[in-house]
Amino acid sequence: MNSTERRALLGLASLYVFRMLGLFMVLPVLSVYGADYRGSTPALLGLALGAYGLSQALLQIPLGTLSDRIGRKPVIFMGLAIFALGSVVAALTDSVYGLIAGRVLQGCGAIAAATMALMADLTRDEKRGLAMAAIGAAIGVAFMLAVILGPALAGAGGLAAIFWVTAALALLGALLVWRLVPTPKVSPRTGVQRGDFRRLLQSGTTWRLVGGVFFSHLLLTALFVPLPLEIVDRLDLPSADHWKLYGPLMAGTFLLMLPLMRAVERSGRVPQALLLGMLGLGIGSAALLLPWGSGTALVALLAVFFIIFNLLEALLPAQLTRTAPAQSRGAATGLYATLQFLGAFFGGSLGGYLFGLGGAPAVAALGGAVACLWLLLWLLTSERKPGAAG
Repeated sequence: MNSTERRALLGLASLYVFRMLGLFMVLPVLSVYGADYRGSTPALLGLALGAYGLSQALLQIPLGTLSDRIGRKPVIFMGLAIFALGSVVAALTDSVYGLIAGRVLQGCGAIAAATMALMADLTRDEKRGLAMAAIGAAIGVAFMLAVILGPALAGAGGLAAIFWVTAALALLGALLVWRLVPTPKVSPRTGVQRGDFRRLLQSGTTWRLVGGVFFSHLLLTALFVPLPLEIVDRLDLPSADHWKLYGPLMAGTFLLMLPLMRAVERSGRVPQALLLGMLGLGIGSAALLLPWGSGTALVALLAVFFIIFNLLEALLPAQLTRTAPAQSRGAATGLYATLQFLGAFFGGSLGGYLFGLGGAPAVAALGGAVACLWLLLWLLTSERKPGAAG
């Protein structure tokens, strides 16, 4: 990478770490500490946890498109300010409804599309897969740190402590973008042509890529409904120590994924890798949750799952930003981010519902169903005439 690409990657990867760290720290503690809030019920706490993802999904396309018009950085600064404000609201409240409002407001700072588009603006095509992989790794780092820091902060100062730290991290992220990340030389558009987004929606290539991120995040979120219990049962590892498994596993699989990603991109067989990757992810998640496996088999299958998932996390956005027209790249990444958050939302909902019906084997069946749906989507879009984004 050249100096511009390195500065962009360092600044934006750090932004992802700071922003996602604040979000992930809530996950292992909200249901415990949220019970002390006025008016708290399990259903309302579940809403507080999921409200962020829903508002994120609703605003990714509008804010991604806005970044095409006025520039990436103004949208990122605005989104971080809203995210920090939502964190302050959540930190100051003692009511579950105030907590929900704060989480919704956090989600309104939906900058994933603009950030991804800025990364694409500042990297060459041949380096974009590596950049997207590094951002995926940054999110993994944030998850690992959050599992350790979240309970410690909550133990010291409750959920309020986490939200205050989250607000500070958002402001630090804005400072990094301002001082470190270069500004693209491409001038923002004064207006978005009406046909741009319609052409994106008519492209079979677009639907394969955004469908891929929807299914992959649906599977990931659904998997983590029964997986912690499976780890406790099969590995005899207490939940408080699960980070000892996730940390090395995610770091190791990321390092193994990098040469695979480079080989795929150099061979020019990205579409074939996407097809096989999604089929492998669906079938692998099903095999992972079937009750016949030992603890060693579980770890091995989980490693394969993370290798494929990390590969898709790198290839999907890189391919989308290559095929989408530069003038509507923000809209394309907005659609991508919307399907990403919706996949997580539906994955958690379906995973919880199926787990309640039939335990881990029922969630395993979801993996097989997703593999079939992905193959069907691939076949349906193969004959579609390519649009401007295809």
